[in-house]
Amino acid sequence: QVQLVESGGGLVQAGGSLRLSCAASGRPVSTGTMGWFRQAPGKEREFIAAWRSSSTYYTDSMKGRFTISRDNAKNTMFLQMNSLTPEDTAVYYCAAAQRLLMSNIRDQDRYDYWGQGTQVTVSS
Repeated sequence: QVQLVESGGGLVQAGGSLRLSCAASGRPVSTGTMGWFRQAPGKEREFIAAWRSSSTYYTDSMKGRFTISRDNAKNTMFLQMNSLTPEDTAVYYCAAAQRLLMSNIRDQDRYDYWGQGTQVTVSS
């Protein structure tokens, strides 16, 4: 059984940083596709970044501020978030897909497993 557990969220002031973690069990983070999404109040869930094989993919608006990484030995994926603004306030989710075409990497409906989410709140 695959489980994904996010942690690291919290309250941070604008301009600050947070590092989110996604601990996986039941599947290696180095296989398939692993991604980060977020959902702000009243908005649809949006793609942030993903690993697919040895490549990373980002939403253009977040590239440069957000960095995805992973520790295969700990079977954990990370999302480093810098220069946070109140617009980054959202619930952040990690997700995993067994088989995913590169063209679908931003499509949340293509992911098979999801974590419970971790709240990030950025104060002004």
